[in-house]
Amino acid sequence: MERRTFFGGIVSGFGLAPSAGAARSKDGGIPTRVFGKTGEKLTIVGQAGGRFPLCSFEEAKAVTLRAVELGINYFDTAASYWDGRSEEVYGEVLPRFRKKVFITTKTVKRTRAEAEAELHNSLRRLKTDYIDLWQIHSVAEMSDVDKIFAPGGAIEAFEAAKKAGKCRFIGFTGHRDPRVHVAMLERYNGYDTILMPLHIADPGYLSFEKMVLPLAVERGLGIQAMKTTANAKLLQTFNVRECLEYVLSLPVHCATLGCTTIGQLEDDVRIARQFKPLDPAQLSALRARADRIKGPGLEDWKLPSLAAGATSTYAGG
Repeated sequence: MERRTFFGGIVSGFGLAPSAGAARSKDGGIPTRVFGKTGEKLTIVGQAGGRFPLCSFEEAKAVTLRAVELGINYFDTAASYWDGRSEEVYGEVLPRFRKKVFITTKTVKRTRAEAEAELHNSLRRLKTDYIDLWQIHSVAEMSDVDKIFAPGGAIEAFEAAKKAGKCRFIGFTGHRDPRVHVAMLERYNGYDTILMPLHIADPGYLSFEKMVLPLAVERGLGIQAMKTTANAKLLQTFNVRECLEYVLSLPVHCATLGCTTIGQLEDDVRIARQFKPLDPAQLSALRARADRIKGPGLEDWKLPSLAAGATSTYAGG
C-alpha cells in the first residue's frame, strides 16, 4: 500500500481494438495513441500531480523532469491540487518543453466568473498562455450538472476560453457516480475529452467501464483513465503490471499515474514500454479475481447509495 495511492469482453463490444491508434516508437519508447478527436498523440501513461502533497516541492519537480526525460508527454494537474502548488511544480519545469508536452488542468468552479478567474490563476502558475486541455473537474452530483449548464454557468467559461485560444480542448472529470457522467454527455455534445476511474474491480460495482466508456468511445472522445490501482487498494491482490495492463487493454488513450518518486515513475514507464494488450479471456480472468474485493469497501469514492439500482443498460465488461 505504500508504493502509491493514486493513479489513474469490453473491447470486442465497442468495435475498437485496445491497440487502435497506438504506435510504438522505434527506439523502444513509450507507445502513443491518438487522443480521440483531438488528433493529438499522447503517451499511454502520463504524470499526474494530484499526489504531489505526499512529497516535497523539489521532489515533485524532479519527478516531473524525469517524466519528460523518459518520454512522457502528458501532464495532468488541477487548480485544487495542493492549493495550486501542483500547477506551480509544472510551471517550474515544463515551460522549456512547452511545444513537446500536453498539459491539462481543471477547475471545480461551477460559475462562469469563478471558472474564468481560476483559469487566469492556472495560466499564471503554469507559466503558459494556453492550456492544451481544460476540464470541468469532479462532477459528482446531478446538481453539479445543473449549475454547470445554468445561465452564467461554467460551460460558458469553457466555450469562451476555447474560442479565445486560452485552451485548445475541453472536457470533464468525475469519479463518484457514472450516471452523472452519462448526464453530462447527454446534456452537451461539445466535449473533446473525458476522464473517469477505470480499473480491474470497477465492472463489479457502479461501473464506469460499463455505463460510460461505451458512450465515450461512440462519441470519439479522448479517454483518460484514473484510479488505475483504486488508490493502491488493488495492490493487496494484484501487482502494478496487472493493474496497468488491464486498463491499457481497454479502449482508452492514456492513464494518469500519480507518481511521487522517480522509482515509481520508472517502474510504470518500463511496464508501458513492454505493454501488449490483454485478450478478452485474460481480462475476464482478472475481473474474476476481483470478485471478492469489489464494492464500496474498495471504491469508497463512489456513491454507496447507488448500490441497489445502478445496473447499466450498456453491454460490455
